[in-house]
Amino acid sequence: MNENSDRRTEKRLRYYWPIWFAENANRDLSQGQMVDVSSRGAAFTCYADDDCPYLGQNITARFSVPRYGPDDSFDMANFTRSGYVCRIENVNNFTRRVAVQFAEPLPFRPGEQDNSESDTKQTLETVTS
Repeated sequence: MNENSDRRTEKRLRYYWPIWFAENANRDLSQGQMVDVSSRGAAFTCYADDDCPYLGQNITARFSVPRYGPDDSFDMANFTRSGYVCRIENVNNFTRRVAVQFAEPLPFRPGEQDNSESDTKQTLETVTS
Protein backbone atom coordinates (compact mmCIF):
# COMPACT_ATOMS: atom_id res chain seq x y z
CA MET A 1 0.00 0.00 0.00
CA ASN A 2 1.31 3.44 -0.88
CA GLU A 3 1.86 5.47 2.30
CA ASN A 4 1.92 8.78 0.41
CA SER A 5 -1.71 9.71 -0.24
CA ASP A 6 -0.98 13.43 -0.58
CA ARG A 7 -3.02 14.78 -3.49
CA ARG A 8 -1.66 18.30 -3.37
CA THR A 9 -0.70 19.87 -6.67
CA GLU A 10 1.25 22.69 -5.07
CA LYS A 11 4.03 22.73 -2.50
CA ARG A 12 2.95 24.32 0.78
CA LEU A 13 4.97 26.80 2.83
CA ARG A 14 5.31 25.62 6.42
CA TYR A 15 5.65 28.41 8.94
CA TYR A 16 4.30 29.40 12.33
CA TRP A 17 2.76 32.85 12.36
CA PRO A 18 -0.48 34.22 13.84
CA ILE A 19 -3.75 33.95 11.94
CA TRP A 20 -7.02 35.58 12.98
CA PHE A 21 -10.37 34.14 11.98
CA ALA A 22 -14.10 34.55 12.50
CA GLU A 23 -17.34 33.39 10.94
CA ASN A 24 -17.47 36.73 9.12
CA ALA A 25 -15.66 40.07 9.14
CA ASN A 26 -18.19 41.61 11.56
CA ARG A 27 -17.59 39.08 14.36
CA ASP A 28 -14.90 39.13 17.04
CA LEU A 29 -11.70 37.53 15.77
CA SER A 30 -10.11 34.47 17.34
CA GLN A 31 -6.40 33.75 17.03
CA GLY A 32 -4.74 30.61 15.79
CA GLN A 33 -1.26 29.67 14.63
CA MET A 34 -0.56 29.07 10.95
CA VAL A 35 0.92 25.66 10.15
CA ASP A 36 1.17 25.86 6.36
CA VAL A 37 -0.24 27.77 3.42
CA SER A 38 -0.59 27.45 -0.34
CA SER A 39 -2.25 29.76 -2.83
CA ARG A 40 -5.53 27.83 -2.45
CA GLY A 41 -5.72 27.16 1.28
CA ALA A 42 -4.15 27.11 4.71
CA ALA A 43 -3.93 24.96 7.82
CA PHE A 44 -3.73 26.37 11.32
CA THR A 45 -4.12 25.25 14.91
CA CYS A 46 -6.49 26.78 17.43
CA TYR A 47 -7.90 26.00 20.84
CA ALA A 48 -10.56 23.29 20.86
CA ASP A 49 -13.19 25.62 22.32
CA ASP A 50 -16.42 27.27 21.17
CA ASP A 51 -14.47 29.67 18.91
CA CYS A 52 -12.87 26.84 16.93
CA PRO A 53 -14.45 26.50 13.48
CA TYR A 54 -16.41 23.38 12.56
CA LEU A 55 -16.33 21.24 9.43
CA GLY A 56 -18.12 22.93 6.53
CA GLN A 57 -18.23 26.35 8.22
CA ASN A 58 -17.51 29.45 6.16
CA ILE A 59 -14.92 31.67 7.82
CA THR A 60 -12.92 34.80 7.08
CA ALA A 61 -9.22 34.76 7.96
CA ARG A 62 -6.57 37.48 8.22
CA PHE A 63 -2.92 36.44 7.95
CA SER A 64 0.50 37.39 6.60
CA VAL A 65 2.75 35.39 4.29
CA PRO A 66 6.44 36.03 3.57
CA ARG A 67 6.96 37.09 -0.03
CA TYR A 68 10.53 36.99 -1.27
CA GLY A 69 12.16 39.39 -3.70
CA PRO A 70 14.90 38.64 -6.23
CA ASP A 71 17.69 39.92 -3.96
CA ASP A 72 16.85 37.65 -0.96
CA SER A 73 14.79 40.43 0.60
CA PHE A 74 11.27 39.75 1.77
CA ASP A 75 8.13 41.51 2.88
CA MET A 76 5.16 40.16 4.74
CA ALA A 77 2.17 40.23 2.39
CA ASN A 78 -1.11 40.71 4.30
CA PHE A 79 -4.28 38.92 3.20
CA THR A 80 -7.91 38.59 4.16
CA ARG A 81 -9.56 35.54 2.66
CA SER A 82 -12.95 33.91 2.97
CA GLY A 83 -13.19 30.18 2.66
CA TYR A 84 -14.68 27.04 4.08
CA VAL A 85 -13.37 24.55 6.60
CA CYS A 86 -12.65 21.34 4.69
CA ARG A 87 -10.95 19.34 7.47
CA ILE A 88 -10.66 19.31 11.27
CA GLU A 89 -8.19 17.13 13.17
CA ASN A 90 -7.84 16.80 16.93
CA VAL A 91 -4.20 17.42 17.83
CA ASN A 92 -4.85 16.76 21.53
CA ASN A 93 -7.59 17.53 24.08
CA PHE A 94 -6.91 21.27 23.85
CA THR A 95 -5.93 21.92 20.23
CA ARG A 96 -7.36 21.28 16.78
CA ARG A 97 -5.82 21.58 13.33
CA VAL A 98 -8.14 23.35 10.89
CA ALA A 99 -7.77 23.21 7.09
CA VAL A 100 -9.43 25.97 5.06
CA GLN A 101 -9.90 26.20 1.31
CA PHE A 102 -9.92 29.81 0.08
CA ALA A 103 -12.76 31.12 -2.10
CA GLU A 104 -10.18 33.26 -3.94
CA PRO A 105 -6.57 32.04 -4.32
CA LEU A 106 -3.58 34.10 -3.28
CA PRO A 107 -1.81 35.92 -6.15
CA PHE A 108 1.32 33.77 -5.76
CA ARG A 109 2.37 30.30 -4.60
CA PRO A 110 4.00 30.77 -1.17
CA GLY A 111 5.64 27.31 -1.07
CA GLU A 112 7.18 27.65 -4.52
CA GLN A 113 9.26 30.76 -3.96
CA ASP A 114 13.05 30.63 -4.32
CA ASN A 115 13.73 30.46 -0.59
CA SER A 116 13.53 27.09 1.15
CA GLU A 117 11.49 26.28 4.27
CA SER A 118 14.61 26.41 6.44
CA ASP A 119 15.42 29.87 5.05
CA THR A 120 11.86 30.99 5.80
CA LYS A 121 11.98 29.65 9.35
CA GLN A 122 15.36 31.28 10.00
CA THR A 123 14.22 34.61 8.52
CA LEU A 124 10.98 34.67 10.51
CA GLU A 125 12.80 33.73 13.73
CA THR A 126 15.13 36.69 13.15
CA VAL A 127 12.16 39.04 12.64
CA THR A 128 10.38 37.90 15.82
CA SER A 129 13.49 37.86 18.03
